[in-house]
Amino acid sequence: MSLSLEDVRHVATLARLGMNEDELTNMQQQLSSILGHIEVLNELDTDAISPTAQVIALTNVMRADEVVERFDQETALANAPQHRHGFFSVPAVMGNDEGGSA
Repeated sequence: MSLSLEDVRHVATLARLGMNEDELTNMQQQLSSILGHIEVLNELDTDAISPTAQVIALTNVMRADEVVERFDQETALANAPQHRHGFFSVPAVMGNDEGGSA
């Protein structure tokens, strides 16, 4: 399949690409080549292949959900530079502590 120069110019406009005539001609050749390769792939008979075929076996990478002993809130907050009301206290990223803007 061969794209016209106008097709390439239209696509370049849609993609907001500023291209000169040499670049458009080069892109026309490259895109036409790519579409030619896709046409060859479209000729393959894939009726016997299921749409969800995998070339490698899938395995579950999730670890088992096991209950383990964790430390309590006091231990978690013991080394925190600042904590307040049982939570880590960090400097405000936006605004001040009262919720207003900086």
